[in-house]
Amino acid sequence: MSREGDGTIPEGGPATPDAIRHAPGYLARRLHQAYTAAWARRVDPVLTGPQYSVLVTVDAHPELDQGSLAHTVALDRSTMADVCRRLEDRGLIARTQAPADGRRKLLGLTDDGREALARVHRRARELEQELMAEHAIDVDQLLVHLDALSRRWETVASAGPPG
Repeated sequence: MSREGDGTIPEGGPATPDAIRHAPGYLARRLHQAYTAAWARRVDPVLTGPQYSVLVTVDAHPELDQGSLAHTVALDRSTMADVCRRLEDRGLIARTQAPADGRRKLLGLTDDGREALARVHRRARELEQELMAEHAIDVDQLLVHLDALSRRWETVASAGPPG
């Protein structure tokens, strides 16, 4: 699919300058923008990708605390609190206090959460297969590289200014 201004369709406006098209951050933003739009149309218009990540991880690790979950799904604590509140409001997760530490919130899926996860999980896998279908690349190897790149970018983002 072509995007306006990316240089692939002449009637869509001027070509995107090489300095932008060859910038990793620009390409990452385009991928994220397209994925988010496809997710809303094909997977679920209400449940977001981060919310889905939380449901998958809570299903895999029942009774995980919010702080550990935030680290596992790469969300900051305030975003995690908001995501969990929204999921709890929709009846998809339940938050309970940890017996040993009342400040820690432990998370678990509700029956509605398990049903939503099963429905959305299938659609998410179908979307991912469609997105990668026409590429003659080793998807597993690409994911390894993207994970390494994500870790590097997170390290750079958390560091202070250079020098």
